[in-house]
Amino acid sequence: MTDDPPADGFARQPLAVAVDQLVGVIRGFHPDVLITYDETGGYPHPDHIRTHEVAVAAFDAVAGSPWQITKLYYLAVLTRPWFQAMHDGITARGLESGMDEVLAELPEPKVPATTRVRCADWFDVRDRALRAHETQVPPDNPFLRHPRDVERAVWPTEDYVLARSFTATDLPEDDLFAGIRSAAADRV
Repeated sequence: MTDDPPADGFARQPLAVAVDQLVGVIRGFHPDVLITYDETGGYPHPDHIRTHEVAVAAFDAVAGSPWQITKLYYLAVLTRPWFQAMHDGITARGLESGMDEVLAELPEPKVPATTRVRCADWFDVRDRALRAHETQVPPDNPFLRHPRDVERAVWPTEDYVLARSFTATDLPEDDLFAGIRSAAADRV
């Protein structure tokens, strides 16, 4: 990725302005959970890195307020273990995986996933949402090429890293709202 994002790109927006805008959304929506990229942006895309910076700063900005978000997660998708499982699952079916080059370049994750949410039944919805980003995701995007039946069999989850939490929870989790529902029940 380029180190020089466009002048009008999200990565170049003043952090304080973007954080204030997100805090406004948080106050209006009052989410319990916030999900963002890790500090690398998932891969070094300047807008993704800025997304991380804005989300973490907004999470901190509302801490201790009536709009406090209970949990902050980082996406843990498209990691080396995911690519390896997909590669093994595809080749076990006698198909060419095309993931050799990616596997050769990807390091092991710095932090393992803490939360795995089973969602194989909704992969088609996820894929339609991804395809809606037509300017960034062409129809021949490599992520859209692998057989979904293989993905459902070998990696039926979306994975996250619990970065911060204002509620007790046991790791690993299988629910982004673990600990939140029980805390809400305790208040009733």
